[in-house]
Amino acid sequence: MNAFGKNFRVSVFGESHGAGIGVVIDGVPAGIDLLPEDFIPDLLRRKSGAKGTTPRKEEDMPELLSGVMAGHTTGAPLAILFRNGNTRPSDYSLFKEMPRPGHADFVAGVKWHDFNDPRGGGHFSGRVTLALVAAGVVARKLLHSDYAVELLSGHGMEMLQADPSMLFSVSASLVEVGGIPLSEVERPGVTDPSLLWSEKLDEAIAEGDSLGGIVECTVGNVPVGIGEPFFDSVESMISHMVFSIPGVRGIEFGDGFRAAGMKGSEHNDPLVSPSGVTSGNGAGGINGGISNGNPIVFRVAFKPTSSIGMTQHTWNFSAGKIASLDIRGRHDVCFALRTPVIVESAAATVLADLLLSLR
Repeated sequence: MNAFGKNFRVSVFGESHGAGIGVVIDGVPAGIDLLPEDFIPDLLRRKSGAKGTTPRKEEDMPELLSGVMAGHTTGAPLAILFRNGNTRPSDYSLFKEMPRPGHADFVAGVKWHDFNDPRGGGHFSGRVTLALVAAGVVARKLLHSDYAVELLSGHGMEMLQADPSMLFSVSASLVEVGGIPLSEVERPGVTDPSLLWSEKLDEAIAEGDSLGGIVECTVGNVPVGIGEPFFDSVESMISHMVFSIPGVRGIEFGDGFRAAGMKGSEHNDPLVSPSGVTSGNGAGGINGGISNGNPIVFRVAFKPTSSIGMTQHTWNFSAGKIASLDIRGRHDVCFALRTPVIVESAAATVLADLLLSLR
């Protein structure tokens, strides 16, 4: 099903080369400030244009179809639509007979008896992350609202910052591209990943190949007590939402996989204050599935873009044999370049859902 959440419920729809992409959000409290221009900063962060990203250009202007009146949410389901304009469906006519390696073409065709839309990946396309970013904008509005403060105060949850805008501060950035960590390419004053990893991107472009990357996300000013044990743990829900982002291959919290090679004396986080602050953050801000007051820290691994310029050899269902495949179309060399804001949106959506469980 294309829905996530119990209290802040997000449902996405649309295909890459269909009429549009959209999201419906149910459970948004009434009275939250929300205007179309509030979406622009995050949408621009996701937009293509830099080296290593797709040449496809779309306006990506949000249309607020319902749930908003006079600049405030009404309490009704919030529907947001992004219309597609720059489409080239003919680029994808081959992929029913020759499913692209690494894509969902084959499994979607089997599952839906070839009635699925294969153009640009259809509903599996990274373009659908527009909906996730839009949901994240609304989620952050909620997390930074007076309404959030009221909910937390009503449950006796101590806030590290009195200013609502500082609650649940979510920030993500690219820390590795093509196996090269940020520490090896960072330069003073340069923040654009396409410039920092420019040499590696040029190499992949010249080869007609693609690159993956790792995004690290930190959520600060999280009160102690958010989340539930087991199935609604903070890690479970963030992982669930993060894996809705196309191309995700792994996630880890705090020390992550390194913890398996550590001793308990190295990984444990002794308390250094009654507020829950610890001497380290090996647990990534979560104990027993519940926020412990330290920053929630997790890292997400993105695979290399599956559509590459190199000739590949895969099964041709029309010919009944393996044949050469050359993929046309407009594709990112490294779509991880555009994902930090999507990861932030996923985290914000989960936290909004957990926050509203306090109602």
